Amino acid sequence: MSKSDPNAPKRLALIASKGTLDWAYPPFILASAGAAMGWEVGIFFTFFGLTLLKPKLSAQVSALGNPAMPMKMPFGPEGFQNINWPMPNILMANVPGFETLATGLMKQTFKNKGVATVEELRDMCVELDVRMIGCQMTMDVFGFKREDFIPESEIGGAATFLEYAADADVQLFV
Repeated sequence: MSKSDPNAPKRLALIASKGTLDWAYPPFILASAGAAMGWEVGIFFTFFGLTLLKPKLSAQVSALGNPAMPMKMPFGPEGFQNINWPMPNILMANVPGFETLATGLMKQTFKNKGVATVEELRDMCVELDVRMIGCQMTMDVFGFKREDFIPESEIGGAATFLEYAADADVQLFV
């Protein structure tokens, strides 16, 4: 693609560095939306975001350290569902199974609202030819192998991503 070509599609470059459920949604939502609009899209998965390229996704919600996160209940009367349940950090850190509970509640709430799962969004990205680049350095640091990731992904270093991002109209770190 050449920036001087006025007919070239827009290009989006994303960096995904976190692998929790709440951080898995933004790169896949933005990437699938951009690709559906005809944009060229590439995502660089680094550090904990690299796990989003594993065939089986096991992302969970980690509410600890995120006091702005409201807890909503995906069941009961509408008034009950609309209550923001404040969760103190001490509760989130010390109650066994809290992350599993929070993850289940978030997934159920998303399902009730008709939001696609992370797996469905990633599948859309694959179908829309989103370029998904796993960070080679992160793989080396954490001991991953190429076969640990979906075959539609590619492996590259920072230079691979920067080469792609240099011509991007929009670059985001999400």
